[in-house]
Amino acid sequence: MVIGLLGGSFDPAHEGHAHITREALRRFGLDRVWWLVSPGNPLKVNGPAPMAERMARARAVMDHPRVVVSDIEARLGTRYTAETLRRLMARYPGVRFVWLMGADNLAQFHRWQNWDWIMQNVPIGVLARPGSGTRARLGRAAREYAAERVRERQGERLGHLAPPAWCFADVPLRKHSSSAIRARGEWGGRAKDQG
Repeated sequence: MVIGLLGGSFDPAHEGHAHITREALRRFGLDRVWWLVSPGNPLKVNGPAPMAERMARARAVMDHPRVVVSDIEARLGTRYTAETLRRLMARYPGVRFVWLMGADNLAQFHRWQNWDWIMQNVPIGVLARPGSGTRARLGRAAREYAAERVRERQGERLGHLAPPAWCFADVPLRKHSSSAIRARGEWGGRAKDQG
């Protein structure tokens, strides 16, 4: 089984997350995708809304038979992606995992703790995000692993390739953004009109 892992604070989850998940299932030949709703993002200053509210919103947004919304990072007590991946790989030895990320994350991937270990141990599926494509492809991780880039038309094999392997998918772009939703006051754990 090949499972794509899409981690994030999902603060809040929105149609853009659902869109890239459906694209990842199709383009990277995944059997399932797990949304890993994180307790918090070490690269962000402000903490997210409460976990229960983010989980409920994520499940409402992503209703798909091949997608699981999970709080496994909170249950494992992990904080960093590499740590989570190590624990999941040990817990599920027969599963092939693919780390999924938006192009905005690839652009700053070299700032993640143990990013090089992640590249060396798990194939990575990168999905285009508005305004991030060129910056991501010119970022440190993309440059250092340029030889391991899989052509988009071969992306459906990604989960079966030995890492390092990564693929950039130019998916149709949606302008949804958790930051914009929060800035408009539509999220803060509760919709603005609910009080």
